[in-house]
Amino acid sequence: QVQLVESGGGLVPPGGSLRLSCITSGIIGSIYAMGWYRQAPGKQRELVAAITSGGSTNYADSVKGRFTISRDNAKNTVYLQMISLKPEDTAVYYCNVNVIIRAGVRGDYWGQGTQVTVSS
Repeated sequence: QVQLVESGGGLVPPGGSLRLSCITSGIIGSIYAMGWYRQAPGKQRELVAAITSGGSTNYADSVKGRFTISRDNAKNTVYLQMISLKPEDTAVYYCNVNVIIRAGVRGDYWGQGTQVTVSS
């Protein structure tokens, strides 16, 4: 059974910090990358940050310098450290695992989402 269990969301004031975690299990396929997406009300889901198995990272321009993604390959866990949070960071954050199913074919697993609210 595939599970992506997210934690760490919550309500913080502007300028605050949060650390999201996503513990995965039962993943079928070779993991290519793990990452975090977010979706704010009325907006499309967008990539926040991703990290490949080799450690290469990619960030949305809006979070560069404030968010840091990391992973523990042994634990199949991915983290998102968020500092200097802004009200516009408010969204549901989703954990994503992108896997290689076979040559030329990839698939995605998604977590259930965790709410991050930045407000005074």
